[in-house]
Amino acid sequence: MADSTETIKQLVADGVRAKVYPGAVWATGNAAGIQSGGTAGVLDPAQPDVVMRPDTVFDVASLTKILAVWSAIGTLWEDGTLPLDEPLDGFWTEVSGHPLGQVTARQMLTHTAGVPLRAQLKNLYGTDPAAIRAGVLHEALHRPPGEAVEYTDRAALILGYLAEHISGQSLDQLAHSRIWQPLGMTHTHFGPLPPETAVRCAPTELDEDTGRHLKGVAHDFSARLLGGVCGIAGVFSVLDDLARFLRYMLDPATAPTQPGFGPNWVEESLTVHTGTLEPARGLFWHPAPGTNPADRTYVHYGFTGTGMWISPKQGTWAVLLTNKLYYTRDRQRLTEIRNSYREMIFG
Repeated sequence: MADSTETIKQLVADGVRAKVYPGAVWATGNAAGIQSGGTAGVLDPAQPDVVMRPDTVFDVASLTKILAVWSAIGTLWEDGTLPLDEPLDGFWTEVSGHPLGQVTARQMLTHTAGVPLRAQLKNLYGTDPAAIRAGVLHEALHRPPGEAVEYTDRAALILGYLAEHISGQSLDQLAHSRIWQPLGMTHTHFGPLPPETAVRCAPTELDEDTGRHLKGVAHDFSARLLGGVCGIAGVFSVLDDLARFLRYMLDPATAPTQPGFGPNWVEESLTVHTGTLEPARGLFWHPAPGTNPADRTYVHYGFTGTGMWISPKQGTWAVLLTNKLYYTRDRQRLTEIRNSYREMIFG
């Protein structure tokens, strides 16, 4: 890794110069902690004197699915209160008699549940959270469960609702009490963020209503519609907290207090569960593009420009946090940087 550190620094800095993102924070490490890392660029092009820092707060977007939903579901699975392979209507009366009742939690975690591919909450169900919940849980399926792997935000939204139903807590309370607080992730929260925290947040896309880039408020419209807390997106975090999370996944002994999920859930999740279907999927995690699933290098991305990789086989993790969304929704150039970054670290 020491030989590639300068190459990684160059790669990340080149992304700033090419205006792929205004700035970035990155690190790679193992169970002992961060082994190499750095920053590049600025927080906001409108304030060129404010540089990216290791403690910059990022809207991590779909990493919410890992930090809140995947870990919360793992907590309930390890508690023995959530069966992964039993149809939902067997233990969740809210979906009994509706198409979603025939789906299993494992199918949602592998994106094989056949639920609709787009959230489109406001267009379909209005703005009342109760009406949105009922609409999402009672909607017809897009295709039969188990037929195909199709990524959809709805799977995380539904699993967030399920975690709340089983635990009796809101998703933010559950994530805080069972995952983030035990791991010492003191800077990880659902938004909106208070002003004193939002000032350190990397801005994302332009809000057409205000004419300003979103800062401390979730970029994801569904998350904003639901008050900032949902399974799709809405979490804000910093590099150090993500490092704590990934270190724990490699070695539970690194946690100051044991969170609700443990090594059994990690092992279960970082394994392909989709058989011959393509693309291969673990449980919310998926094999990193360009790698052999047998090598067990897994990744999850966030639409704002964030990403986390982990390889239990190599005992290595990596994080790349950017606010790419400040410039564009197009992902191609960031995808190229992500793939190069992964190859430099994991091969």
